Amino acid sequence: MRRGGIASAPGSNSAKSGPSVAYPGPGEGAEAPWQKPIFDRDVLRRYDRSGPRYTSYPTANLFHEGFTSRDYEAVLRETDQASPGRPLSLYFHLPFCKTLCTFCACNVIWTKDRTRGAPYVDLLRREMDRMASLLTPGRKVLQLHWGGGTPTHIPAPALERLFSTTRDHFDFAEDAELSVEINPRELDPDHLETLARCGFRRVSIGIQDFDPRVQAGVRRFQSEDLTRSVMERCRELGFSSVNVDLIYGLPFQMRKTFKRTVETIVQLNPDRIALFNFAYLPQMIPHHRAIKPDTLPPPETKLDILELAIEAFTAAGYVYIGMDHFAKPEDELALALRDRTLARNFQGYTTRSGYDLLAFGVSGISQVGRCYAQNDKDIAGYQTRIEAGGLPTERGILLQGDDALRRDVIQRLMCHFTLVKSEIESRHGIDFDRHFAGSLQSLEPMAADGLVDLLPDRVTVLPLGRLLVRNIAMAFDAYLNRQGTAHFSRTV
Repeated sequence: MRRGGIASAPGSNSAKSGPSVAYPGPGEGAEAPWQKPIFDRDVLRRYDRSGPRYTSYPTANLFHEGFTSRDYEAVLRETDQASPGRPLSLYFHLPFCKTLCTFCACNVIWTKDRTRGAPYVDLLRREMDRMASLLTPGRKVLQLHWGGGTPTHIPAPALERLFSTTRDHFDFAEDAELSVEINPRELDPDHLETLARCGFRRVSIGIQDFDPRVQAGVRRFQSEDLTRSVMERCRELGFSSVNVDLIYGLPFQMRKTFKRTVETIVQLNPDRIALFNFAYLPQMIPHHRAIKPDTLPPPETKLDILELAIEAFTAAGYVYIGMDHFAKPEDELALALRDRTLARNFQGYTTRSGYDLLAFGVSGISQVGRCYAQNDKDIAGYQTRIEAGGLPTERGILLQGDDALRRDVIQRLMCHFTLVKSEIESRHGIDFDRHFAGSLQSLEPMAADGLVDLLPDRVTVLPLGRLLVRNIAMAFDAYLNRQGTAHFSRTV
């Protein structure tokens, strides 16, 4: 399943034209209209290339095994001593799924044996034991997310035990944001009740596409009736934000069939919608080879699908948040976009920044202070490291040189669509135009094409460039010229 922040406040849907959302500009807080992206096929074709999604900077393909658990523990102690009151965000990777969906790019263990969840929870407890021993007691957890895999593959009693154990190890704020990804096909009758009882209020439901032929093409069969019943039950139980995931670019997708899926989604009235571009990477993901290239929609059809989805969702009242995401105007994501407080991490867009992100479980990626640390991606290796008594770190990276500066710049572009030079200068002690002279020069062709506005005081992504914000952010990436873009998905 995808990595993505789970939505917040519910609100009504409108079948009228999309709302005009405003964001604060620089200076005295003047506001400007927050328009939906402009869809221009010629421009999208011209700029479509491989590029990072920037859930981290440096990107995860630069993580290396020279960064060890000892390095991670040293950064944990350093950060904890420097900021003992710094809030925490917790992510738990629950990797099990019953069936293999051929589009999946997550770290997943396919098994029909649902008893594997209980011993895995025991391993998570031991990882938490070690982590808690490195932190100052009382640091507040303001965010918790369970992803996978399929968290609900694990039986409800084991999930409840995981939650109780987490509460035993960490101090949760009263208003902590608890979110979870669920698979309607792997829900037991008591799963949703258990999650609600634990305090989860935000839920993300994978759909991808309702068309039966597409579902057969990716080996994921999930009816509209099942999805609707699960969403209704979530709302009955008091979940305040119910969200859905879709993918375009899957086998056998066509404009007319995806149009029916989009119309159904609008009727289902989710609080947030994620619309991901299928990253077909058979050279890196072995089970993608089960998808025959000639079943994939051609580039023009993908553009058709993307255009109709953007038009339909914005016409229904959703705000285009940024790469892949739409939300209702009252949603926390839309409000954070307006206020320029939106951020990104390995779970996608988030309304809460400035936290240390601690990831638990196989393949989990933490972001703490000046480092990223990834757990062992193999379940056997993860278990061996846990049983040895340390953290299960397999690889990671320490930010060097101007990494933190460039991460800040890229994050602001990706999340705010505007970059105020004076804010960067005061925070990092640089002359922006001098430091980024090469980056600004590389953006000049995009400025000439109307994608970005290069003003004396700021860089602004224009509506024509919002679908290509990854391309714009790439101008500030110091590593791309050295490593190329073969590791990444297409930007459109």
